[in-house]
Amino acid sequence: MIDFRSDTVTKPSAAMKEAMFAAEVGDDVFGEDPSIIALERYAAELFGKEAALFCSSGTQTNQIAINVHVQPGGEVICHEESHIYKYEGGGIAKNSGASVRLLKGDRGRIDAQSIEQWINPPLDVHFPLTQLVSLEDTANRGGGAVYDFKNILAIKALCQKLGLPLHLDGARVCNALAVNQVNPAEYGAAFDSISICLSKGLGAPVGSVLVGTREFIQKARRVRKVMGGGMRQAGIIAAGGLYALTHNRERLVDDHRHAKQLEETFLKQNWVDSVLGVETNIVVVQLKNAAKRDEILAQFMSFGILAMAFGPGMLRFVTHLDISAEDIDFTCEKIGEVVVSD
Repeated sequence: MIDFRSDTVTKPSAAMKEAMFAAEVGDDVFGEDPSIIALERYAAELFGKEAALFCSSGTQTNQIAINVHVQPGGEVICHEESHIYKYEGGGIAKNSGASVRLLKGDRGRIDAQSIEQWINPPLDVHFPLTQLVSLEDTANRGGGAVYDFKNILAIKALCQKLGLPLHLDGARVCNALAVNQVNPAEYGAAFDSISICLSKGLGAPVGSVLVGTREFIQKARRVRKVMGGGMRQAGIIAAGGLYALTHNRERLVDDHRHAKQLEETFLKQNWVDSVLGVETNIVVVQLKNAAKRDEILAQFMSFGILAMAFGPGMLRFVTHLDISAEDIDFTCEKIGEVVVSD
């Protein structure tokens, strides 16, 4: 099967598995796993931060960051389609006792003007205190949309003026950097904390890294322990993450090119209403007849192609390192063979 359901379905390459097999390990809760230390140091330096923390998932790094930044009863500002709100099991409320201010925006992106409009008055006891702004780059529900870095800087300036921390859910931040060509350290300077997922387009089997100041990461390490996230000889998986960061960032442009090829093919089909403009590796297709979504997915499955439903009348295809140029050519051919009944 050619699996476009997500870039989380990638499997480690032979070279990555070799690096993992050879990893030197120790007890990470004691701070003694050399492979984890190497990954954390590399990630922190790459994004211009003082320290980093290796965790099992992007949800964990996001939830830890939120827990450090906010107090119970506080409020987090984010886009209404943000992963931290929609797909993390109600973690903001459950883990941190905070409420959420959901903003509308452009394909998962919000701007400084809309954020400023919804900052709660700090002296009015009727409102929760605004305590954190969180962005997602690229924006999953926005079809992999990338922030204009100038807009991020404007949001950062607002947060600095108001004394608010700015967090990034960087599940696909390396995809964003492959597009905007901003230096990772310059990009990282705009945020107080960044969650960097290693198991999506970068191809590691598991794990995410949270980066920030040394003081922030020390607090985050305590929260990780409370959440049951302390790992022991986890250098075996950290080595895969380090391999991913050092070997698989530059090749993300191949995934973006493949996604554009799919977009161009879908736009030629009479059963397709529109495609969200492809910027990275996510292709979101809006069907003319929403009721035909599952029928079309079944046809793709019969061709040996897996995709996923992404809402009423919507399909999502995500390109990644386990999908070759030949797979893309085959898929484009089969897109043209889809038959949609009246």
